[in-house]
Amino acid sequence: MSNHSIRPLCPADLDRVSAIQSRITGSPRKPFFEKLLGQVMANPKGFISCGVEECGTLFGFAFARIQEGDFGSPDTVAVLDVIGVAAEVQGQGIGRKILSGIEEIMMKKGIRTLKTQSAWSDRAMTSFFAATGFKLASSQIVERDTSSLSEDVVEIASVRMDSKWQVHSSAGGNDYDRLSRDRILIRSFKKEDLAAVVRIDGKITGREHPEYFAAKSREMLDEAGVRVSIVAEDDGIVSGFIMARVDFGEFGKIDAEAVIDTIGVHPAYKGAGVGHALLSQLLLNLANLKVDTVRTQVSRENYDLQRFLYRCGFDTSQRLVLAKVL
Repeated sequence: MSNHSIRPLCPADLDRVSAIQSRITGSPRKPFFEKLLGQVMANPKGFISCGVEECGTLFGFAFARIQEGDFGSPDTVAVLDVIGVAAEVQGQGIGRKILSGIEEIMMKKGIRTLKTQSAWSDRAMTSFFAATGFKLASSQIVERDTSSLSEDVVEIASVRMDSKWQVHSSAGGNDYDRLSRDRILIRSFKKEDLAAVVRIDGKITGREHPEYFAAKSREMLDEAGVRVSIVAEDDGIVSGFIMARVDFGEFGKIDAEAVIDTIGVHPAYKGAGVGHALLSQLLLNLANLKVDTVRTQVSRENYDLQRFLYRCGFDTSQRLVLAKVL
């Protein structure tokens, strides 16, 4: 390709993007890309998109999200969600040109870190990222299936029609005895919960991230394929939250994998079982949606969160977290 040009993506690219992805993975995921392009158009400050074309034909594309505070990080980073190159031009440097376009926009925005994920067994992608300057990041992905937590941890009552649930424990031990006495109300995340979620995160991390959670709120309430974010409530006060998402997969079906973007419990409720209650309800909701797996990302230095997640049945994923510093 000699007369290629680099440009942002637009809704008119939907069919071509879906076709390129279909050739690569066998799954076109057109509803997913339709939603993603809609998000890019509605919130241009929150995304970077890049396409390479020649003579009006798109031959490669990439989407990256601009994120602050994701998975507890204090830094603003760009996260490469998806990159694709048409089969007929693979091996011609199109992927590098797309990455260069993403990185040029990052530099203009003052963003110096680009992150992404790859299955360790995907040799083509891991080799591509290694050749373009990516290295293993100081965090890891953990995952588990959506089966219920062990019965000796929590027991969940039936779902109510007002999107509220009562969660209590039947296990022994101080934390769970307290949880069995003080029933925890779990309900769907609402726009009005945003300020409380920002405050809780600020108390945990020492720094509030209002823009990050505002973007997440928009995504969960207005843009996401399926709304699965939830909060815990104590006498009308939000005591904890899980921000999670499930996208649409092939042919508009709900994807088989969910992602927890962040989880937080107010320090005043530490040891009260709020985190277990939230995770238990999330797993039940995801199982009802026929979602098979839930994953999240955790810093290697965040030992408390690691202990909690491993205790709840999470294990190391076969996906790698990669990062490139510009």
